[in-house]
Amino acid sequence: MKNRITLDVTGMTCDGCESHVGDALSSAGLTEVTVDWRRGVASGTDTGSFDKEAASAALESSAYDIVAVSSPPQPSPGTATEVTGDDGYDLLILGSGSAAFAAAIKARDLGATVAIVERGTIGGTCVNIGCVPSKALLRPAELFHESGHSPFAGIQTSAGDVDLAGLIGSKDELVGMLRQEKYAKLLDIYDIELIQGTARFTGPSSVEVDGRTVNARRFLISTGASPWVPPIAGLDATNYLTSTTALELTDLPEELIVVGANAIGLELGQLFAHLGTKVTWVEALDRIAPFEEPEISGLMRGHLRDQGAEVYEKATAQRAGRKGDRVWLEIELGTDTTRLEADYLLMATGRRANTSGLGLDLAGIETDERGSVIVDAGLATSNPVVWAAGDVTTTPQFVYVAAASGNIAAENALRGAGRTIDFRTMPRVTFTTPAIASVGLTEAAARDTGLPVMTSILPLDAVPRALVNRDTTGVVKLVANEETGELLGAHILADGAGDVIQAAVVAMNYHATVDEIAAMFHPYLTMAEALKLAAQTFNKDVGTLSCCAA
Repeated sequence: MKNRITLDVTGMTCDGCESHVGDALSSAGLTEVTVDWRRGVASGTDTGSFDKEAASAALESSAYDIVAVSSPPQPSPGTATEVTGDDGYDLLILGSGSAAFAAAIKARDLGATVAIVERGTIGGTCVNIGCVPSKALLRPAELFHESGHSPFAGIQTSAGDVDLAGLIGSKDELVGMLRQEKYAKLLDIYDIELIQGTARFTGPSSVEVDGRTVNARRFLISTGASPWVPPIAGLDATNYLTSTTALELTDLPEELIVVGANAIGLELGQLFAHLGTKVTWVEALDRIAPFEEPEISGLMRGHLRDQGAEVYEKATAQRAGRKGDRVWLEIELGTDTTRLEADYLLMATGRRANTSGLGLDLAGIETDERGSVIVDAGLATSNPVVWAAGDVTTTPQFVYVAAASGNIAAENALRGAGRTIDFRTMPRVTFTTPAIASVGLTEAAARDTGLPVMTSILPLDAVPRALVNRDTTGVVKLVANEETGELLGAHILADGAGDVIQAAVVAMNYHATVDEIAAMFHPYLTMAEALKLAAQTFNKDVGTLSCCAA
C-alpha cells in the first residue's frame, strides 16, 4: 500500500541541502521525493519499505535532522474529508491581528502555504479597537486641554467647543485606512488566504471552520483578548462602558467613573478629562499605576488631582446601579463605604484571552486559570503541532510583543528553529500626560533577585528641557547593579517618555553601565538628556554642574 508522508527537516539552508536530504531519504526507501529547504519540509511516497531510522542515520553526520513524520489521515469507509488545497496548509492561523499577520508574513518568507481564519473584522485589537483608535483620540484631547492651560507668560490661549462626534468620525477614518493598508492589502501581497468563519479544534491536529474541515501541518492560535469585567452586583443594569465602547461615544459625558487605574484606565480616563469631563478613578490596589515605581504613581496621583480629578486607591467596587439617567457605584474604603455618581461607568479592569469555544480541551492545549494559552519561550503549547502568540497567551499584552511572538512562533513551527523570546528589554508605555515609560526591573523586582542594587532618582525640575517647557511634573528613576554598574531598569514619568525610553532599551540590550551612559553624548535641551543626568546622579549632584558638564 502506498502512503504519501511528510517529514519536517531542520538545518536546511540552501538548494544543495535539498539534494543531500533527498538522496538520504531515497536511500532509506522513500520514492517520488520532493524537498523544500525554505519550508523545512520533505515529502515522498512510502511503499512499505521506508525506514526513518535509516534516513536519520544517513543524515547523522550532517546538520540536518528529521524532527517529525506525518501522513494525511485516512478516512473511514463511506466518509469524505474536505481538504483546502492538495494537502492542506503548512500553517493555519486562528485570528487576524498583529501576531497572526507577523506569523503569516514570516511563513510566506519561508515558502510555506498559509491561511488565516477570522470570524470578525480583520486586523485584531490594536488597529480596530485598541492602540490606534485610543491614541488617535488622546492627542487631540491633549491639544484641546493645553489650549486652555498655557504655562507661558505673555501667551494667552483658549479652547473652543468639543465636537466628539466629529472626532470619533476622524478616528474611524484613520482606523479604516490603516486596517486596509496594514492588514487587508497584505493578503494579496503575500498570497495569504483568508477564511471567514469561526474555527475550533476537533482533535489534536484537526480544525473545523463553521463545520468544514481545514487541514494543516501546523497551527497557530492568535485570537487575542477582550475586556474582562469582575462580578459586581447590579453592574449589568448600568450599561457600563469598556475600552471598546468608550471609544464609540459621540456625546461627551459631564462626569465619568473609571474602575481600574492601570494603563488603559489612566489613558481613557485622562482622554475624557482633557475634553472637559469630571473623572473619578477607583483602583483596588494600593496605588494607581500599580506596577510602576511608587515615585511615578505618587506624582501621577498628585497631577490628576491637581487637574480636578478624584482618585480613590485601595477601593473595591461593591455594588452598582442606575438612578434615572445617572449611574452609581458603591465602593469600600477600609471600613468605610462611599457612593459615587456619574453619567457613565467605565470598566478598565483587565483583559482575558479569547479561548472560549476554541475546543482547546479536545486538542490537549493547556491554559491557565484565566484561560490564557500556556506557552514556553519558543511559543509552543502543550500540543506538539500547535503554537500560540499574542494576547491569547500568558505573554505580556503589547502589540509589539504579539508581532515578535508571531514571527518566532511561525519559524519554530515550520523550521524547528529553536528561537525564543526574551522580555528582559521589553519596554512599556502608558500614553498619559505626562507619559509613563519603563523597561527592565523595578527596584523591588531587582532586589527580589538577590542582586546588589543601587538607584538614582532625578526629579524633572533638574532637566533643562522640562524647565524650558514650563512643565516639570515627572521623574526619572534608574536601577543598576551596584557591583557592575549595569543598567537593570529605567522608569520615566515625563513628556515624551515613550520616545526617551528607547535609548534605555538599547543601552540595556548591550548591557551598558550607568557610567557608560553618563559618558555618552546626549543633545542638550532634549528630554533624552534626562537619561544622562539620571546616570550621573549615581555619583554626582547634577544640581552643582554647569550645563552638559561631566
